[in-house]
Amino acid sequence: MKPGQLPATPRSQETGDRTARAIAAYTDARDFVWAHFREEIIWQRNVSIASITESDFIRESAWVIFCAGFRERTLRRHFSYLSLCFCDWESGAVIAEHADACRTAALAAFNNSRKVDAIIQIARRVAREGFTTLNRDILSQPIEVLQTFPHIGPVTAYHLAKNLGLPFAKPDRHLKRLAANLSYPDVHALCQEISTRTGDPPHVVDLIFWRYLAETSGHTRRIVSRDVEHGAAT
Repeated sequence: MKPGQLPATPRSQETGDRTARAIAAYTDARDFVWAHFREEIIWQRNVSIASITESDFIRESAWVIFCAGFRERTLRRHFSYLSLCFCDWESGAVIAEHADACRTAALAAFNNSRKVDAIIQIARRVAREGFTTLNRDILSQPIEVLQTFPHIGPVTAYHLAKNLGLPFAKPDRHLKRLAANLSYPDVHALCQEISTRTGDPPHVVDLIFWRYLAETSGHTRRIVSRDVEHGAAT
């Protein structure tokens, strides 16, 4: 070692410090979300791919499609009307049968023909192939199969998988920034490690971080600096 040179931090210590900061950040986020959005945590904990129905699948697909590039809070206010436009997501066959009426009604409130048509295409595919077959395919290769549906891309596939109860985190801009600030290579590594440490599934970890960051304008400094200001959680 050269004179005046600081000794290198052992990799195990770096990893331990990173984990402590991540758990501290997650604890803050979970406390906040549990206090203000408890029902969302309960929903995410209870949703399971094993109990997802055809109606659930089409509804969650529509939610994810409209969420992309749209304010979640605004969509939540209008989603009941959108559901009525699509026959309350009764089935793929019913939506396919009334596709023209569904399209006209939906476009009256949401003037985005690509997204509306994508929902109709998904309903037609479910009706054509059968939800049992599609669900089996999704279980075998979730992210790959979900991306074969219209308007479901590399990021939204993770969002849809999470909403169907699969153990995935969505690599959106808020969580990607948080993972980088906490020195994790990606969102999946961050959420998986916290899941291993806390017992909360990765999709629940994702929801808690996302909701917290969304409600605090996406800023990460508040939760990643907690260990500096107050001492890392143990």
